Parts: sequence; structure tokens; C-alpha cells
Amino acid sequence: PRSAMFAIPCTRRVVSRRSINIVARPSDLIGNTPLMYIDKVTQGIKGRIAAKLESLGPCSSVKDRLGRSMIDEAEKAGAITPGKTVLVEPTSGNTGIALAFIARERGYRCILTMPETMSIERRMMLMALGCEVVLTPKETAVPGALAKAHEIVDGLDGDGYMLQQFENPANAKIHRETTGPEIWRDTDGQVDVFVSGVGTGGTVTGVSQYIKEKKPSLHTVAVEPQEQMLITAARGGEKIGDQGPHKIQGMGAGLVPAVLDINILDEVVPVHSDDAMAMANRLWLEEGLPVGVSAGAIMAAAVRVMSRPEMEGKLCVAIVPSFGERYFTHPMFAAIQEKAVALKKQPLPLPFDNRDYGFATARG
Repeated sequence: PRSAMFAIPCTRRVVSRRSINIVARPSDLIGNTPLMYIDKVTQGIKGRIAAKLESLGPCSSVKDRLGRSMIDEAEKAGAITPGKTVLVEPTSGNTGIALAFIARERGYRCILTMPETMSIERRMMLMALGCEVVLTPKETAVPGALAKAHEIVDGLDGDGYMLQQFENPANAKIHRETTGPEIWRDTDGQVDVFVSGVGTGGTVTGVSQYIKEKKPSLHTVAVEPQEQMLITAARGGEKIGDQGPHKIQGMGAGLVPAVLDINILDEVVPVHSDDAMAMANRLWLEEGLPVGVSAGAIMAAAVRVMSRPEMEGKLCVAIVPSFGERYFTHPMFAAIQEKAVALKKQPLPLPFDNRDYGFATARG
């Protein structure tokens, strides 16, 4: 009979147990950051831009991946020992924060050298995590911090170890193994353009190495400060305007890092500090996305690239390297800080009775 054709066989119901999803330590939370379309500051461009929100990692930056990778690889090689080795590293801030929280969870003493231009928020984060912070002159940028780190290691009688983020192969490796595959997975392989700033060069190198193997047409864009166009010059390009100090923390380290694979880049886009700060402010106010000045530079470059006619219908992934709350003493927020300090308390309506607002007593 017809009914028999559609009879549902009686089977025992199998109830599967849900697995417990609880991590053991902060560094286990690193990775698998989300992608989000940026739709307001991108009005009028030809393609679409999705932000890779590295700002949502456990210590709020893309450098969380790097810190864990370098420490993991050094531990595997037997080069460092918790409770004995002193980790020393020159850093512009976010790598230091990543190293600091992982050093704290695993029992390492950590000394970080950094240019004096780094924000008070970053210094406070490091010190709150038990790190020793040594500042170096702003004029010497990261190379000065590197020289100081070597001096400190030399004085530690063999117990000091420098992870060397600018040279360490674990840098690009972690992005080749995690960030790149995440972008490929979450875009279902439809990513056409990748835009990243260059601090150490690990992100732009590792991600591009992974995706270009699967999609050679990927257009890789590196972003650097217009005031410090060393990568542009290394590729034979012309520098624009005055060269010197800039305000884009985390980029333009004053050197061309050994980790960076210049040959994998399709272009380098210089962004002036003023334009980076303006775009970062727009991301806060128009997208509701709290970011730092380096994200402003990267997004400004992404908008510039994706406005070209040949980008019609294409998808760009741009890195948002860090969370914006870390930069409140940066010049980008000078006007807001001035307004916040100038705020005055306002009088309350009288007569005022606490009981009208749910409290038990009339006043006080």
C-alpha cells in the first residue's frame, strides 16, 4: 500500500553527549577570530571589505598568535625553561603584551625593551602582567630597542633568551598554519585581496604563503607609514614626502624585517599618520568598531585599493590588528581626552529623594 512506501521505521533514539568546551589557560583562546563586513566607511567602493578582528584575541591583538608560537617553538627545541630562562624582547608593544601574558601563565621572567613613544596603556598592561619595561629613545625606533635587548641578554650570564620576532621563523609559520587557513575557510576560498600592515612582516607573509598556494591570483597588499617608506624603497619604489618618525604604532619599525617575504607582495600602499588616525576615528564612530591607529592605516589602504574599477565584485580581507582601548593616550584621541577631562557634573532635579529611584533611604 501507498502508506507503507512512506512508513518511518521505528528506531531507538540516540542522544549524543555535548562535549565540554573549556580551555585550560589564556593562550588556548588564541585564534579563530571572526570576519566582519565593513559597510559604512567603504561606501562607494567597487568590492567588499571584511575585517579580520584580531582585536578579539585574549590579549586583544594579532601578536597573541606570534607570542604563543615563538614560546611554543622555543620550548619544543629545549631552548627555554620556565623558572630559569629570562625572556628578553624588543617590541613596539603588542608583541610584548602577548609575551607577557604567556610568560606569566608559564612561569617565565620577562624583560621588554620598547621605544619611549609607546602608549602609557601598553606600558601599564605589561607592568600589570609582571613584566619589566625598559624604554629607549624614540629617534632610534625599534633598532634602538633591539640594541638594548642584546645588552640586557649579555648581562644575564646565559639565562637570557631573545625570541627575535623580526627574524624568528615561528612568526610567519603561525600565520601560515592558522590565520591563513581561517581566512580561507571563513570566506569559502572567495578572498581576492589581502591587506595587512607590516610590523615584523609575519602576518602578511604567512597568510599570503598559505592562500597563494591555493589561489595564486590573491592580491597581497602591505601597508606602511608614508613617513617611513622603507619597504617601498626596498622594492625599488620612490619615497613620498618627508621621512622620519610617524604615529602608527605597530608598523614602520625602522627596518625591513627578515621575516618579511618582499617577493610575495603585489604592492605596498603608504598611508600617512594623519589619514590613519582619521580612518580609525571613522571606524569608531561609523562602524562602532574600537580599533587602534594601525587598523586605521590598513583600512584606509584597503578602501583605496578596493575603489579601483578592476576590484568590482571582489572580496578583500583586511587585518584589524588590535583593540582601540589600548590607545587612549595616543594623539588620535587628544581632542576627545581634552573634552572628557573638561566635563563638569550637572545638577540633579530638586527635591531629590533616593526612594523615587528604588533605594531604601531618602538621601545619602
